[in-house]
Amino acid sequence: MAEMKTITPPLRHEDVADLKVGDAVHITGVIYTARDAAHKRLVELIDAGEKLPLDFEGQIIYYAGPTPAKPGKVIGSVGPTTSGRMDPYAPKLLEQGLKGMIGKGIRGSNVVEAMKKWKAVYFAATGGAAALIAKSVVSVEIVAYEDLGAEAIRKLEVKNFPAIVVQDTYGGNLYEEGVRQYRKTDAE
Repeated sequence: MAEMKTITPPLRHEDVADLKVGDAVHITGVIYTARDAAHKRLVELIDAGEKLPLDFEGQIIYYAGPTPAKPGKVIGSVGPTTSGRMDPYAPKLLEQGLKGMIGKGIRGSNVVEAMKKWKAVYFAATGGAAALIAKSVVSVEIVAYEDLGAEAIRKLEVKNFPAIVVQDTYGGNLYEEGVRQYRKTDAE
């Protein structure tokens, strides 16, 4: 089993280069939540040459729409959403300096190529563990698009947020490797 790595955004090229498929990480620092509605607005701003509501250089976006916090809690459940819905938008954000994305499910070839070109990684967070993941959130603040409710862009300060590198900047893909391993084992 590989050693757990701790990463702290903003990430640099060297940080991303050190992350390989299968690496388990704890993220400590600031990450941002954004889903498809927010991504659509961000790309519209990029296409119009307008200023973005935050600087994406070195940042990590978590594809999540948190539920409201219960009394005494910082945030409600905050599980990952299907990343494929962000595929039409992700390459433009990677070009803006985005270094990491967290979600669930495979990414399209357009995102994989953009990750290689712009030196970024894709992490998986465990679906179904939303309440557990919420325990790693120290603080939360809406930074843009409050009108989108759960899909507003939020700044999360996290401590030991658990994730796994499922696609790295070299084109490695844990989903594909898992299938190959299964087929190899199944054929024996």
